[in-house]
Amino acid sequence: MSKSVGKFSGKVALVTGASRGIGAEIAKKLAAGGAEWIGVHYANNREAALKVVDELQALGSKAVALQAELNDGLTGVKQLWNTLEEAVRSEIGTVHLDILVNNAGIAPAIPFEETTIETFEEVVNVNLKAPYFLIQAASPFIRNGGRIINISTGFTRVAGPMQTIYSASKGAVETLTLALAPHFAAKGITVNAVRPGVTATDMNKDWLALPEAHAEAASMSAFGRVGTTEDVADIVAFIASEEARWVTGQFIDATGGTRL
Repeated sequence: MSKSVGKFSGKVALVTGASRGIGAEIAKKLAAGGAEWIGVHYANNREAALKVVDELQALGSKAVALQAELNDGLTGVKQLWNTLEEAVRSEIGTVHLDILVNNAGIAPAIPFEETTIETFEEVVNVNLKAPYFLIQAASPFIRNGGRIINISTGFTRVAGPMQTIYSASKGAVETLTLALAPHFAAKGITVNAVRPGVTATDMNKDWLALPEAHAEAASMSAFGRVGTTEDVADIVAFIASEEARWVTGQFIDATGGTRL
């Protein structure tokens, strides 16, 4: 299939945690908009990542699956960026980036009293340290007018008693988003965060399969339904587009009006 022409034509993108769920859907939206090259990061599900790569290529984008474990601190970030550099240079000749979506995250549901230091450090590594240092690594290569989009959570707005460390890590990501917005503004690069609510993904599949759980999740939204990956990805695609050039340092709620 010939490459699409659209609002992301010629753009080079990296989406972390893109082998499934919201990340995969974001990658597809970028490809549908004509992105030239998309890095599909995954931690361990290579088969799923390669399926996404095939779908992106069918939409006309060049795409590569990039493996890296982000729960081991800086080693995974360095591995991811080095692999991306090599792949981009091989595919398009020069190393640059236009869109960085920090989507990878883990959200263990654990009571506050039972949170161990090991769990704490793993969540912080994936949810905060990885985005921080990935942005730092990418910074010299992000072209003027680029986009940095951090995926946060609605738990920064409403209480999640079983998600204390997850919520705290994402709150830190939002603070980072705010702090970096003026830092990148001179190059016309926007930095924003998007807050999904309960979304029908593989991660939530077993829980949402329970009728009472699904009804509870749907009742939290002002629209009375559970969010879809498309609901969130469409918002991310807008923030990644030229139309959102005047939006930066913001936390965009994508929860469907949860608990308003």
